[in-house]
Amino acid sequence: MQRRTWAAIAALAATAFAAPLAWSQANEIRIAHIYSRTGPLEAYGKQTQTGFMMGLDYATGGTMAINGRKLVVIEKDDQGKPDLGKSLLAAAYSDDKADVAVGPTSSGVALAMLPVAEEYKKVLLVEPAVADSITGDKWNKYIFRTGRNSSQDAISNAVAVDKDNVSIAMLAQDYAFGRDGVKAFKDALKKAKIVHEEYLPMTTTDFTAGIQRLIAALKDKPGRKIIAVVWAGGTPPFNALADADLQKRYGIEVGTGGNILPAMTAYKRFPGMEGATYYYFGIPKNPANEAMVSQHYKQFKSPPDFFTAGGFSAAMALVTALKKTNGDATAAKLIPAMEGMSFDTPKGKMTFRKEDHQAMQSMYHFKIKVDPAFPWGVPELVHEIKPEEMQVPIRNKR
Repeated sequence: MQRRTWAAIAALAATAFAAPLAWSQANEIRIAHIYSRTGPLEAYGKQTQTGFMMGLDYATGGTMAINGRKLVVIEKDDQGKPDLGKSLLAAAYSDDKADVAVGPTSSGVALAMLPVAEEYKKVLLVEPAVADSITGDKWNKYIFRTGRNSSQDAISNAVAVDKDNVSIAMLAQDYAFGRDGVKAFKDALKKAKIVHEEYLPMTTTDFTAGIQRLIAALKDKPGRKIIAVVWAGGTPPFNALADADLQKRYGIEVGTGGNILPAMTAYKRFPGMEGATYYYFGIPKNPANEAMVSQHYKQFKSPPDFFTAGGFSAAMALVTALKKTNGDATAAKLIPAMEGMSFDTPKGKMTFRKEDHQAMQSMYHFKIKVDPAFPWGVPELVHEIKPEEMQVPIRNKR
């Protein structure tokens, strides 16, 4: 009899303990942020996380809550490893009871994670991984992306170079970001010709052999000659390209898109270089960008960077959607709320395209100016390329 009584008391205690836990979880919106806190894209991941937390604070007016439900961010480090990212997302959805996930940094990791979102039937908001295939042939209906895709990069960068009598040799990393980037660039060009594609390992530090092959492919071509670079991470090739003295010796220019500020210190060696960028803190003029720049200077005594804006934009997209659903974070409510949804960001207005959930957004055609006040080459705005000016292909065969 006594044993039975103790069993009943224990069961009652367990129920009493579980009830507040269940209630507290029901009173939260749990967001898993999976990114490269370490690994080759660590700098990008850390910027995204900073921007994401700043964006949540800004979009909720400092409350970090929606409709009475507290936003809880669960951070996980994928280290840039696809298998790890995949298992972390599964653990976030199942063990951590994440309602929605954001990330990752690497395109390779993102591609491994996409089927997990479909399996658990929960939204994955991709930021900042770029490969076209994420919202292309590997896409599923649970995937949205605030980050730009390879086609948006390519179409905007083609604006600067797609002219008659132009020969281009591509230098890219040998993984999804690099290969999708080159493919998208080829698709975007109508007049200029790609004469060579050079793919090197992600962590390359000695570019000598690759640059020699690029020079050999271009040096005897008539007209304008350009090496176009598609590169991410901590070992950019720009100093090596500058050391090769390409313009003076062979009449070869270098072209590329925007980058994080530390990588853009090498851009000072290419005054007048043209390209297109996703973001530079001095370009967009809107309240969200002003708030982010101000807060970043206050917190870090420096301007926000390329991927800070991306994290901030992801947060604003998520909060806008959750406000529409009155805090309901289920995919059944979020997906219809987010399809076709417009939202403010530090880049201005973005809109999730209904067909593939890719955020349509402005890009910025720039020309590099050397300004002694800045340690990096300053991308001066030539033209804001608005979403309606870019015919970004839908690649998901939906």
